[in-house]
Amino acid sequence: MSRRVWLFAAGFWAFFGIISGVQVWISMITHGHSVPLLIGYHVIVWEGWLLPTAGILWLARRFPVLPPRRLNVLLHMLAASAIAVLHGVLWMGLLVTMRPYDSMTAEASELPVAQLLFARLPLEWTLYCLVLGAGIAYERTLRAMQLETSLAEARLHALELQIQPHFLFNTMNAISSLVRGRRNDEAVTMLAGLSELLRYTLDHAEQQRVSLEEELTVLRRYLEIQHIRFPDRMTFAIDAGDETKRAAVPALLLQPLAENAVRHGIDPSSGPGVVDVRAFRSGERLRIEIFNSGNVAAAPRIGIGLRNTRERLQHLYGAEWSFELTNAKGGVLASLSIPWSEVA
Repeated sequence: MSRRVWLFAAGFWAFFGIISGVQVWISMITHGHSVPLLIGYHVIVWEGWLLPTAGILWLARRFPVLPPRRLNVLLHMLAASAIAVLHGVLWMGLLVTMRPYDSMTAEASELPVAQLLFARLPLEWTLYCLVLGAGIAYERTLRAMQLETSLAEARLHALELQIQPHFLFNTMNAISSLVRGRRNDEAVTMLAGLSELLRYTLDHAEQQRVSLEEELTVLRRYLEIQHIRFPDRMTFAIDAGDETKRAAVPALLLQPLAENAVRHGIDPSSGPGVVDVRAFRSGERLRIEIFNSGNVAAAPRIGIGLRNTRERLQHLYGAEWSFELTNAKGGVLASLSIPWSEVA
């Protein structure tokens, strides 16, 4: 059992013992027994179920009763009977040793051992079945949670794999445009930048989160590549403080947002445009804003990159994130907010 399960089981049996002791004390309140001794006795008696609990959970994993198998069921019946006898012996031993009922406590020679053990069998068997059922429920819940986590991680990895070829395709398309325009030196520079970006995607293929500083570095490289495409029509700026750069963000989070800004803001416009990136901490949240100038559509288009980003954020943060595309003066503002955390 894990430490958490041990603590829970110990707490449960202690609580069970306290309740039993209080009930017995109330039923014998006129006898004047020592309350601490009486309750302490019952707590120790029922804490005696702690080791059997661990054994039952082990047996439940090693010899499952669902689906029912004759040999496994027989094994659990034998284990339940053995535990009942052992716990009955412990109960009687503590009774004689601690004498919780003072002079009313029976002497060892006065105890009808066989009769008492037989009388306790139904209760002990019932407790065995309850522990066994709780163990089965716990294991099934744990497996379901592990399966859900595995599916979420697989889905997240699929989304990450999806964004990489999408990004590479668009960058290669930009390089092709330069080559067709006989801007070979710029195409070579862009290829070098693409090599760095590709290395980044491969190096972080198995990472869910990276530092914002790493993301901003690759974002700057991406915007420099786009600036080569639009030397007279695009300028950009990135603003983030030293503390903000330590924040943890999903890998390849910013590139789809910047790509959307260039594609729908800078590319269609014939005049000069700007892409401004700003990141800052707001309480226990990280906020990132990307503004792009250009013609403002009545409803900003949500392409594959933004859909992908939203799905990844949902997988990583549940309901603890927000993302909005809003019309701003002279352009569009993408606002992202996620819980603040730092890369270990």
